[in-house]
This record gives sequence, structure tokens and C-alpha cells, in this order.
Amino acid sequence: MSLAGWHDLDDDARRETLHRCCGCRRWVELVSAAAPFADAAAFHAAAEAAFDRLDRDDWLESFAHHPRIGDVASLRERSSPHAATADISTREQAGAAGASDEVLRALADGNARYHQRFGHVFLVCATGKTAEQMLALLAERIDNPPDTELALAAGEQRKITHIRIDGLLRGEAGAHSAGLTRRGAERVKK
Repeated sequence: MSLAGWHDLDDDARRETLHRCCGCRRWVELVSAAAPFADAAAFHAAAEAAFDRLDRDDWLESFAHHPRIGDVASLRERSSPHAATADISTREQAGAAGASDEVLRALADGNARYHQRFGHVFLVCATGKTAEQMLALLAERIDNPPDTELALAAGEQRKITHIRIDGLLRGEAGAHSAGLTRRGAERVKK
């Protein structure tokens, strides 16, 4: 979808697409309120400005919309909180798809320890990373102080969101997979 096509969506459909980029309601509202954007750079600038206004609870809300790295079962569940972004997360975590059972078990164990320690999912921009690389990053970060880890996870959320915005503007999330309303999907087709 082009930027003009995104602007042509109704408010609800625009918010739905933003929510697929970042699961924080406050971020969605801030970016939505900043529209329309002159170009993709302005869209990304609005995303950054919104990120700069988020607090700890907002970040935790955004993290909660991500499945655990390597958790394929969660991505397949239609009723999971990740169902709306399952197709995106599956592409982002493609590096985990061919991982050995041993590495997947280590990721599952590490994810569980991480969640117990920090109270949120281990977040890493998985695009282009192998399961082994993600496991190494998890091992590197698990001993961080909580405030440090929150800041690192927030940085990863920013990267993920910008990649998703680029994908949205390249048309990688079509009307059906973007979760657009019927009216919004009809507008995109015109």
C-alpha cells in the first residue's frame, strides 16, 4: 500500500495498520494524530516522536504483542494475542524455522527464564538473524539490570516497527493480511 493509499483509509483502518506495526495503543494514537505525512520519512519521524513519549507501561504493552522468539505454536493459534501479527512475526522469525530441536528448546528455556526475570517477552529484531544468533543475544542480555534491558527491548521495538512501516508502505501487508476493515479494503482496491 502506498502512503497515499494509507491516508485514504478510514480512521479505524489506519489505526489497525498502525497497531500491526506496534501494539501500543498510545503510540498508535500519537502517530495517527500526526497524519497526514508528506512522505515515508515524515511517517518514520512521527513514529520516533511517538516512541519518545512512551513510558514503561506503554513499552510493556507493545512487547506483549510479540510472541516469544521461536514459539511457532503461539503464532499458529488464532485466539492468541499475536494472531493479528502472526504472518509478520513468522516472516520476521524465519531464522528460527530451520533451527535444530536443541536450539529451539534452548530458546524456549531462555525465553522462560527471561520472562521470569524481567516480566516481559525477550524482544529482539529477528529479521535476518538465525536462531543461534537470537539465542546468543538472549544469553548476552539475560543478566542485564531491568532498566537496561527495558531500554534495549524498547530499541528493538523501534527497529521492528520501522521495518513494519516500510513493509506496509511497500505493500507487503495487503488488505486481508493487514486486518483492514471491509470498507478500508475496498478503498485500497480503488
